[in-house]
Amino acid sequence: MAMIQVANLVKTFTVNQRGGGLRALFAPRRRTVTAVKDISFALQEGEMVGYLGPNGAGKSTTIKMLTGLLVPSSGEVLVDGMIPWKNRIRYVQKIGVVFGQRSSLWWDLPVMDSFDLLQAMYSIPRERYQRNLKMFREILELDDFLQLPVRSISLGQRMRAELCAALLHEPQLLFLDEPTIGLDVVAKERIRTFIRYVHEERHATIVLTTHDLTDIERLCERVMILDHGKILYDGALKQLLERFEGQRRLVVTLADPLAAPRLPGLAEPRREGAQVFYSFDPKTHSAAQILAMLNEEQTILDVEVRRAGLEDTIRRIYEQQLLFPVDDRTGKAN
Repeated sequence: MAMIQVANLVKTFTVNQRGGGLRALFAPRRRTVTAVKDISFALQEGEMVGYLGPNGAGKSTTIKMLTGLLVPSSGEVLVDGMIPWKNRIRYVQKIGVVFGQRSSLWWDLPVMDSFDLLQAMYSIPRERYQRNLKMFREILELDDFLQLPVRSISLGQRMRAELCAALLHEPQLLFLDEPTIGLDVVAKERIRTFIRYVHEERHATIVLTTHDLTDIERLCERVMILDHGKILYDGALKQLLERFEGQRRLVVTLADPLAAPRLPGLAEPRREGAQVFYSFDPKTHSAAQILAMLNEEQTILDVEVRRAGLEDTIRRIYEQQLLFPVDDRTGKAN
């Protein structure tokens, strides 16, 4: 059985409409907003999936239903054999949750005191607690700020402490909602290294939502793309890039520093310093063909082919609202 099984999940909210003058104060107009629209998917034990979408797409709403913080309007959720909002006490013992913009630590207490409180709350055996804490202190480099109040540490330090706190009780299922938001490059890489360690060494099942697509490229083989509450794509990251990668770029350095010849069937090239950039569609042209045309009149010193990045691919999917056919049995794109 899948670790996470979601079927026809829907979440609606009733909100007050603005405007309407004094009458609206006593009899406000209401409208229904559908945040998640009939989504289905399955996640196997040990998988790590990137859950992507713009602001308002329904990502955080989905995560809150999967963690039991919200009750769906309709549909079914079964996680490790439990219904999150019905089996709340037993369920929270099995999961770890990190929300990038919210803290699970006690703001005015030293970080170490928060860890000790979590040990008591989760009834973690002393030996296991000490073993995990020692390991996480080393991997996440926590010692410099363990005795400082949470309110006084940096965002990068707090996120490292949040990850430690979420994993002290050894959950096999981890929900990470924007774990690298607002961090610098060094802090992001440290967090990614730790997530990779938890996935590979502890075989944890991980759901990762993020706006930083580098997180996805470094960590996930499978992605789900959500927009306006609907899943646009659920499948392998590699397959997504291959099916919808768009144009590639051929970057060449020519012996003639002023040359940037226009080639038949291609847009006018762009020059940056010593390099000339040719954009081409891999369905109609190949890098070899372009190089052969160039070689007839120019001496080529260096060459590089660049594929479209994940960010460009995701942007095109959103802009064109591409829908991928999904297999009803697996929930994944065909």
